[in-house]
Amino acid sequence: MPPTDNPDLTELGAHLEQVQHLLSRHRLVAAMVNRQESPKRKLVDTLVQRENLGQLANLLKGLDDADLARILEALPPDDRLLAWEQIRPDRLDRILVLLLDDIREELVNASGQRSRKASIAAFDLHEGRLRQLKITSKAELASIKPIWVDLVSPSAEARHWVGEHFGVELPDPASLTDLEASARFFVEDNGEIHVHSDFLLDTGEETQSVPVAFILYQDILFSVRTEELPAFRLQRLRASTQPGYVNEGKDVLLDLYAADAEYSADSLEDVYRDLESIGERVLDPNVTDDAAARILSGIARAEDLNGRIRRDVLDTRRALSFLSRSKLLSAPQEEEMRQILRDIESLDAHTTFLFGKINFLMDATVGFININQNKRVSKLTAVGIVFVPVNILAGIGGMSEFSAMAANLNIGLPLAYAIFVIGSALIGWGTYATLMRSGPRRGRRLAEADGEGASS
Repeated sequence: MPPTDNPDLTELGAHLEQVQHLLSRHRLVAAMVNRQESPKRKLVDTLVQRENLGQLANLLKGLDDADLARILEALPPDDRLLAWEQIRPDRLDRILVLLLDDIREELVNASGQRSRKASIAAFDLHEGRLRQLKITSKAELASIKPIWVDLVSPSAEARHWVGEHFGVELPDPASLTDLEASARFFVEDNGEIHVHSDFLLDTGEETQSVPVAFILYQDILFSVRTEELPAFRLQRLRASTQPGYVNEGKDVLLDLYAADAEYSADSLEDVYRDLESIGERVLDPNVTDDAAARILSGIARAEDLNGRIRRDVLDTRRALSFLSRSKLLSAPQEEEMRQILRDIESLDAHTTFLFGKINFLMDATVGFININQNKRVSKLTAVGIVFVPVNILAGIGGMSEFSAMAANLNIGLPLAYAIFVIGSALIGWGTYATLMRSGPRRGRRLAEADGEGASS
């Protein structure tokens, strides 16, 4: 940040330097931890890391949203994400609105690494925009008219008083594991429309499909889940900044499915990049067993993510088909649904292509492992062949007849055995040299035969 005479910018620059200093100390200690082997030293360094992050969290806590957004924009991506993880969850959505578009998308996609437990939020429309209202008690529900009520890991008591107020029964998010369509998509006698879907959560270290229960009742959308999801944060961000983006609960539901499809597309781009990097390593002719193990690990993660995306896309298609059959959507909503389905079809083509690429890389890696194994077996075979004649001669030399023969030659046993050992060594070396020459000659003959076959 360039120097300036503006006091506000000068103060902001000082805060940025403090943040960078704490992040630098954190990285330094992290590097030391990775190099240490003593458990006690690791424990001490870990405590120092926590202290640095605690100081960083306190520093960020004292900054207003606008200054914090400017600091995040000035940091490199890795430091930005680490600083982002130290911000209080209740400030995240407000800060996202102030960030540049590319950085906002980056942090929204990375925000799945955090989970906001036991939060209940209601959303209404204010000047055409979605407005979030934090709910902490049942009494606060009486004065609002929401179009969306979102519950993240709610307690049984919270689900009860929210459901009692709106006259709807909210399911336990931990029990949303049914795969049958009759248990995932249905309509109750009182008009409640239940849709249970899986949403993708990719934290970079692990990937999971988070089940979400949606209930449409009296033009209000209820969502119950166990984790904070990037698709939900992205939808909230857009609806809170763009007037007219949503007008009712069904709009919110469709936008959540659209955001999930977009998040899945971003994750597929990550799979493409990972597989390109893996492909460069696989094409290296000198792939060691350790490198092959790391490659297989990367391929397995890419396959898992690709498979989860394919499953979630299929689940979204089933949910949209159910909504269409239920005759619940208006003409503009039907058109939006068809657009989401077209996006899903394009994702299907990409996942199919990636499955083929994954299988190729897997076969190539396993092939290199087999080649390395064959090389080791060939070396052992060569060693065995070299020592076959030596073992035969050693057996002869160990018989009593050899001693008698040496005595008859009048050369003495020490000299006789020395000649015998030297002769055995020469025979072994000759066998080894013959094997080494025969290998290249056979390779050249095979190459010439292949060339003649290609020319014919």
